[in-house]
Amino acid sequence: MNERHTVVRTLHDMGAAIWLGGSLMGAVGLNGASRDVRDSGDRARVASAGWARWAPVSAAAVGAHVVGGLGLLLANRGRVRGQSGVTANTAIKTVLTVVAIGTTVYSGVLGAKVAKAGRVNAESGTVASPETPDDVATAQQQLRGLQWATPVLTAAIVALGSQQGEQQRPGQMFDGFTTKVARLAGR
Repeated sequence: MNERHTVVRTLHDMGAAIWLGGSLMGAVGLNGASRDVRDSGDRARVASAGWARWAPVSAAAVGAHVVGGLGLLLANRGRVRGQSGVTANTAIKTVLTVVAIGTTVYSGVLGAKVAKAGRVNAESGTVASPETPDDVATAQQQLRGLQWATPVLTAAIVALGSQQGEQQRPGQMFDGFTTKVARLAGR
């Protein structure tokens, strides 16, 4: 109970924080600011260039979060198995993490498609104009939804991580184990 897992907890929490913060800043700041680029032919290109510069940092953050999460799962496997509520939290958080990785990767694929198109007229990085080629406009439309899906998912991951921290309080652990034992005894 007195074991410390500072390194894996830091990887887990900092990775999630950077992932959430970067995706939210990109949606609000980068994609929003691309509307202010004077030349409509440069708007999508500038947004794509910014996201491309952020991509390695984002990948490192996601990797740190996953490595930290696996380390915490290994360190707390007894609690995950034996404490009521921890298994469900861990399962939900794992599913959300996999989905958030999927939205992040797919956003990168779509962003690369927009970037590859080069100079195209657009309202912003994620909003097409009537002159935007159809394939780029479709990618932008999908990006417009994904730019909000990833921050929502990663915010939920952070919230579930906070709940897991609360579940490690001695009283919560005792209640969780006794509830689990009572359930098993009632079968």
